[in-house]
Amino acid sequence: MTETTTDTLLAVNGLTTRFFTEEGVSRAVEEVSFQIPRGGTVALVGESGCGKTVTALSILRLVPDPPGRIVAGAVHLDGTDLLTLPGDAMRRVRGNRISMIFQEPMTSLNPVFTVGDQVLEALLLHTDVDRAEGRRRTVDMLRKVGIPDPERRLDEYPHQMSGGMRQRVMIAISLVCGPELLIADEPTTALDVTIQAQILDLLRDLQADLGMSVLLITHDLGVVAEMARHVAVMYLGRIVEEADIRDLFDRPLHPYTVGLFRSRPTLQHRERLASIPGLVPSPMAVPSGCSFHPRCPLSDGERCVRERPPLETKHAAHSVACWHADRVAEVRDRGEGLYET
Repeated sequence: MTETTTDTLLAVNGLTTRFFTEEGVSRAVEEVSFQIPRGGTVALVGESGCGKTVTALSILRLVPDPPGRIVAGAVHLDGTDLLTLPGDAMRRVRGNRISMIFQEPMTSLNPVFTVGDQVLEALLLHTDVDRAEGRRRTVDMLRKVGIPDPERRLDEYPHQMSGGMRQRVMIAISLVCGPELLIADEPTTALDVTIQAQILDLLRDLQADLGMSVLLITHDLGVVAEMARHVAVMYLGRIVEEADIRDLFDRPLHPYTVGLFRSRPTLQHRERLASIPGLVPSPMAVPSGCSFHPRCPLSDGERCVRERPPLETKHAAHSVACWHADRVAEVRDRGEGLYET
């Protein structure tokens, strides 16, 4: 992205997080940089295990230590580096200025407290409201996220609600204090397609209503197309491609991004889906050079193995880390595929 401006809410620069275990060092996040504009949505995309969630947890300083540790980088929220804040100050940021929706609402909600108490807890922690006012605002928030009869439902327990309703409760907890940034980690995983659409519509409406920024973490390119304006594609802890949504979908430049698109079912293309060969390597044994080279159909076996490609801007706001990005564009423009179907 471009250099930080007054329109930038969050700027992540060179973020590096590792896990130090008896088996070795896991390079979970390596030199990750991106920016989130005020009121905008940025998506982090990639396969499971590529470092998306650890990036989000690092921003909030929730990486368990030990074994995890943020070893380099900076995370600036409105110019303040979150990684250098004292613990008390960082706790005032979490749930207040930055909130996060976690992947699985049933395990994220406490089963022994009512949903109303769990929404109210965030208000009492970060604001000066009393319980009566807090309960009123809790009811308003549950209503805003689409929970019917909120006066009654706030006294129910998580197990009494469906998966979609639990996810709405998680959204209510995240938004009740009016955060500037919402981190949504796979917000529609484990929900059926109809409920997924409802949750995405809800998030869009709430974003427009509250004027907040969103960091969307997902492996689902369909969700990205509906929600994001800018996309960063991650592979094995690094950002390998970054572009505005339309440019990325129209002109992907990294072989990994092309593989993600070719493995996605669409109504327009009914041929057999392609798959990226091989498996994602362990972050404890990251390949030399370009980390994607063992799976890449364009790897030359020489420079790709020896040298790690930098993330370079090719045109406009489109950046890619690939020695063969021009070849990817040529193959795409000829209508040929990189992967066998």
